Amino acid sequence: MDCGVITSKTVLLLLSLVFWAAAAGLSYVGAYVINTYKNYDHFLQDKYALLPAVIIICVAVVMFIIGLIGCCATIRESRVGLGFFLVIILIIFVAEVSAFVLGFIYREKVKTDVQSTMRAVFQKYDGKSAEADVVDYLQEQFQCCGVNNYSDWTTTPWFNSTGNNSVPVSCCKQDIKNCTGQLSEPQDLNTEGCAPKVELGLQSVLSYVMLVILGFAIIKFFGMMSVCVLTCKREDSGYQPLYSGVFA
Repeated sequence: MDCGVITSKTVLLLLSLVFWAAAAGLSYVGAYVINTYKNYDHFLQDKYALLPAVIIICVAVVMFIIGLIGCCATIRESRVGLGFFLVIILIIFVAEVSAFVLGFIYREKVKTDVQSTMRAVFQKYDGKSAEADVVDYLQEQFQCCGVNNYSDWTTTPWFNSTGNNSVPVSCCKQDIKNCTGQLSEPQDLNTEGCAPKVELGLQSVLSYVMLVILGFAIIKFFGMMSVCVLTCKREDSGYQPLYSGVFA
């Protein structure tokens, strides 16, 4: 067995083992992205922004199953099994590239999407509804106030209806006690807007996902090359060479 075949089998066996670890890792990443987007779903009109995460989870399931097939096919050097393994790796590779491209597209789209939808949600704030709870949670967690800054609250129906010249108490700084949200006391308020912080958080998550996808796509590429080496290996014919001395 030549060095190329040994190397290829070693790569494929390691790749099969990596499949299980990769499946677990991708499942975690996909679930983390979905959970992150659920926290901001009121600010995202385009539900297809979750598509990259869904693709990642589907790929993880396939990777776990194919890891078993790849290991058995490599050990037995089954051309049928290796051929099937190659097709599956190619499909996964295409899916990962698609997820990478979609992630890049939606990473640029997040900014405009968040700005427009966040303004609509803030305009519906009434201090009692589920959307109001989401806004309060967002402002408390990110220590922000308003869309771009705290003055955005002055244009909302809720601000005009209360008539007390104040913003929600969720805008108050965490270390300030007895804060009532009065605009006359801006030193007690978080003055930065929520939109820039949400945009940064979502873009950071997408960037992390894109790097993970790119890394696994590179691994799949080397795996496909190794499968090609094994499947193209010429098998011994099984015949022994004849020498004239045998019949002497």
